[in-house]
Amino acid sequence: MKRYDLMHNINTRGTFLVSKICLPHLKKSKYGHILNISPPLNMNPNWFKDHVAYTMAKYGMSMCVLGMATEFKKYNIAVNALWPRTVIHTAAVEMLSGINEAKSYSRKPDIMADAAYSIITKPFDHYNGNFLIDDEVLQQEGILDFDQYLSDPENSGNLMMDFFLEDYPHDGFNQGKEVAKRQAQRNETNKTMP
Repeated sequence: MKRYDLMHNINTRGTFLVSKICLPHLKKSKYGHILNISPPLNMNPNWFKDHVAYTMAKYGMSMCVLGMATEFKKYNIAVNALWPRTVIHTAAVEMLSGINEAKSYSRKPDIMADAAYSIITKPFDHYNGNFLIDDEVLQQEGILDFDQYLSDPENSGNLMMDFFLEDYPHDGFNQGKEVAKRQAQRNETNKTMP
């Protein structure tokens, strides 16, 4: 329950609280933005069955987007969610997979930074109440070369899709089946750990 509480305190409660504390300042700005790093809501039981607590915590952030986008619209404050299409190379991913393996199926964090910048520099009514995917946002900006975001340029066809997304809309991606299989095995091992 400590891990459950930690996830919910950081994700759902943290999102709600920070938004509430920032609201008076956002109201004073010409175009305020709240951007949550949370997934589109996808009620496929697959995303709940092995990690219900994590899914609930992330979806709590997504539900904040739905409610706050409508609630804060009268103040010209946009509320959106951004989610990566593929796994992003972070310290957490390295911890789970190892540095070299994490590099082989992920993109650099720069793709999320560039997409976030694109979103928050738009007028509040350009995006509001949306669940946006990083590479789709950048495609709308005219960026079509995503190789610049690869953690390992040699492995562009082995990118692993992030949680909560059903499938890739583009050719040239696969789920890195061997990587996914090893990750599932690690998850099973982690379940048995205290």
